[in-house]
Amino acid sequence: MILFKKEFIDKILNGTKTETRRKGKKRWNVGAIHQLQLSWFDKEPFAKVEILSVEEQQLLEITEADAIAEGFKDIMAFWTWWEKQYGHYDPLLLVWVVKFKVVENLRDKEREL
Repeated sequence: MILFKKEFIDKILNGTKTETRRKGKKRWNVGAIHQLQLSWFDKEPFAKVEILSVEEQQLLEITEADAIAEGFKDIMAFWTWWEKQYGHYDPLLLVWVVKFKVVENLRDKEREL
């Protein structure tokens, strides 16, 4: 399971968000399928994704293309969001870059019922 904020659901489902940066331990393996949810207590995942790659990166290494793949209009929007989310931007912080693709849109299934 991978948790995402509500603001990213549409971007993930329409393919404009294809990667995420995460702090902490590595918890994802290439080729694994993960459910995406809004919280640990959410009973209904909104999608399933396949992990395409997992790499370690310092935040200062993020490029404009990376910020766009994160679902932001540019790198400044990403940094602004990061500071709002985590309280500060440490350019030397090591994060995990998790690239993924949607293999099942579970929101579409809800609409079919």
